[in-house]
Amino acid sequence: MTASGTVFVTGATGFIGSRLIPRLLQRGHTVRALVRRPEHAGHLRALGVQLHPGDVTRPDGLAEGMHGADWLLHLANHYSLHERDEGIYTRVNVEGNRHVMQAALDAGVAKVVHVSSGVSYGVSPDQPLREDSRVGPHPNAYWRTKHAGDEVIQAFGVQGLPVVTVYPGAVVGAGDPNATGQWIRRLVRQRQVLWAFEGSGFTFVHVDDVAESIVRAAERENNAGERYLIGREYLTNRAFVELVAELSGRPRPPVLLPDRLAHTSAAFLGHLEQWTGLPPLLGFTGNSARHLAAGFRFGSHKAENELGLRYMPVRQAIAEDIATFFPGR
Repeated sequence: MTASGTVFVTGATGFIGSRLIPRLLQRGHTVRALVRRPEHAGHLRALGVQLHPGDVTRPDGLAEGMHGADWLLHLANHYSLHERDEGIYTRVNVEGNRHVMQAALDAGVAKVVHVSSGVSYGVSPDQPLREDSRVGPHPNAYWRTKHAGDEVIQAFGVQGLPVVTVYPGAVVGAGDPNATGQWIRRLVRQRQVLWAFEGSGFTFVHVDDVAESIVRAAERENNAGERYLIGREYLTNRAFVELVAELSGRPRPPVLLPDRLAHTSAAFLGHLEQWTGLPPLLGFTGNSARHLAAGFRFGSHKAENELGLRYMPVRQAIAEDIATFFPGR
């Protein structure tokens, strides 16, 4: 693509998308965003973004919205660690990918950047992960459908769609509404009395670095078919909890559960949620426990070498999120 062009973005109103859109506009691109409810996306319209009504779970109109676009940046996915209806993961993360990629192929989009996740690799036997690592078992539906959705994307690549995939680590930053941000909020507000799986952990990454990686992957020429792991700073769950305590000035949760007891307790709380219909206590279910116990770890040599990516400290990202809880402090 030339210095500026037309970019179609899914997931533009999400945590990463909200950081991505300004970068695209600052580079002079015309941005179209797929939005389910245009009336709730006035902030994008105010920035000059063209809103295209639609939903990745419904193929109608997707190709029309992408017509004339140079790039498709596909961020839309369903990210949570617990759903009463787990079919939502397949509808968005798998079938949604199929609808969006078919539309891109039909519209003749010149390049696609697909945003996946480190969880797509599952509990890989190759540790730390590399871009060419083998895929291992997936501990819950979110992890499983992220990988299944990637397989859909790769099939379209075989058909000739020029796709690049980025695999962010555990994304963190100010205003994070997702699982990591929810964990931080429970810790800071002292609603997390139990914690577990202290020896497992994740490679974390600042949300702004993820947004930058997407743009750089799109801008790099002749990289169709490439994959990039995004993030380099690994923290065990213990180190993460202790860092949140340090930065917030709040004490660490008082009760550390042994791993086996944590799995048993999580399964019980999950059943309790099913019986009562109430939200899972402490956000702790069998799915979230398996997520925390599995974790993932990787470096970022390829993204740093090929995309010129440099990372902000994870400490900064966590501090920025905590600062949103204490306005004026």
